[in-house]
Amino acid sequence: MVYLIGVDDAGRGPVLGPMVLAGVLIKDTEEEELKKLGVKDSKLLLPKKRGEICSKIKGKYAWHAEVTYPKEIDESPNLNLTEAIKAGMVINSLMKDINEKTRVIVDCPSVNLKAWCETLSKFIEKKELVELLCEHKADFNHAVVGAGSIIAKEKREEEVERLKKELGVDFGSGYPADPKTKEFLQENWDNEKYSELIRKSWDTYKRIVEGRGQKKLF
Repeated sequence: MVYLIGVDDAGRGPVLGPMVLAGVLIKDTEEEELKKLGVKDSKLLLPKKRGEICSKIKGKYAWHAEVTYPKEIDESPNLNLTEAIKAGMVINSLMKDINEKTRVIVDCPSVNLKAWCETLSKFIEKKELVELLCEHKADFNHAVVGAGSIIAKEKREEEVERLKKELGVDFGSGYPADPKTKEFLQENWDNEKYSELIRKSWDTYKRIVEGRGQKKLF
């Protein structure tokens, strides 16, 4: 028997809110069962259906998610390294009680598959048991990675809703193209109340700061 782990991210691109890495552990004979549940790349699922499938995955398989907040993202040398560290944490958690061969498939965030895979490998504890595969579009091509993408997306949505309630504000999806997110940033870029919500290393934020600074000068 071979175990399979699929790992994917959600929220890599937003200027507001966290990034989530999540993984799902199954036996290699169970991937067809995931497909029967309707598992696919989370981007191909409507929110209601995604939530239903997520509940089924969580009820049947081992899973783990790591949340990375804006402050940690801003303080990291680069996002690819942060994602490799968090993917390693997901894999190590899922393999804690596994002492058999495990194929780990990760949706790679970097254009350089080989280099990023080598970086990720440094953070995996049970290297001798792992066959590591880093691929582009792995969430589309492998049901187990699709399962990871669904867990990651739902976890990020939960975190975003929690933040909106705690802060008492609707800042939209957090993605730079979202009009509600744009409006929120324009009005609150220097508001300390929302400081930990914003990824200040993002160009979207920097452009607003620079623009406001220039207006003050004149």
